Amino acid sequence: MRINRCISVFLYLILLVACKEKKKQLSDSEPVVFADFIDFFPVIKLPFEFSDTSLLTKTPDSRRIGNKIFNQFVPDSVAQFLFGKGSKPQFFPIGKIEVKDGETYVFVKAVQAAKQAAVIAVFEKEKFVTAMPAVVINGIPKSNDRSLVNMDSRYTITTLRQKTAADGQVVYNKKVYVYNNAGVFTMILTESNDRNNAEARIINPIDTLATMHKLTGDYMQDRKNIVSFRDGRKAGFLLFFIHFEKDGGACKGELKGDAKITSPNSARYTESTGTCSIDFSFSGNTVTMKEIEGCGSYRDIKCFFEGNYTRKKKALQKNPKKKK
Repeated sequence: MRINRCISVFLYLILLVACKEKKKQLSDSEPVVFADFIDFFPVIKLPFEFSDTSLLTKTPDSRRIGNKIFNQFVPDSVAQFLFGKGSKPQFFPIGKIEVKDGETYVFVKAVQAAKQAAVIAVFEKEKFVTAMPAVVINGIPKSNDRSLVNMDSRYTITTLRQKTAADGQVVYNKKVYVYNNAGVFTMILTESNDRNNAEARIINPIDTLATMHKLTGDYMQDRKNIVSFRDGRKAGFLLFFIHFEKDGGACKGELKGDAKITSPNSARYTESTGTCSIDFSFSGNTVTMKEIEGCGSYRDIKCFFEGNYTRKKKALQKNPKKKK
């Protein structure tokens, strides 16, 4: 009798453990809480690497996360950024990394038609904070064009793209990011041996806009270091575009925004959703740029938004001769 009772208790414990181990499905058929959502992702051991070819591995439909449930925890703007407005990609779990007393990183596979992506989302205290695309492919990757993402034991994220040219040379572009306490991914390093990319012409996105205000114009050090100002969208502001390359192109920065005119000869840019702040001081045909507060999301870690730039003379328009 006692043996039968022990066997019954043992079987009950096995059943209880089995029930706890069975993860709740996220197929939009029933409501879920954040704990169910996170539990659906397997634990990732660092260092971790995920390549473009890994995206091609078919994931069972039973592992699919319903769009309604996914958007319950991750804004649909994340998918729209990659796949376009109104898109409905399929989502599958890749894995999670939980930092003790800190944030949780979730790797998600998103698929729509031939386009696939590995996305990293960050949560703090069960709330979504930010996300970034890590690997994106459209169709089957070419054997000479490969992409991957890596996260090391210090939670540093590296994206790498390599192309093998016809002559056998391997051209690479590497970017390194960290998640900071401001709730954003900050690029701390960019590295490339792609000479064609390095020599690419700088495109000024505000070049054709109006230059009626006395402070507007293109202020330059050389063709790869420019601070450009145009009339603001509203009174009291200047629209600006900055691009700089220092140390032979090893340190770069780029930013576009609206600077508020604070005096007849000065203006300040203050990021509305972050910490970046830059002062512009005008004197004659010179503007002095100074980074006041962290703009690391828009530049490499070893350089800053700073320096003196000289206004380029505007080309004089010749008046056409009137016909007699």
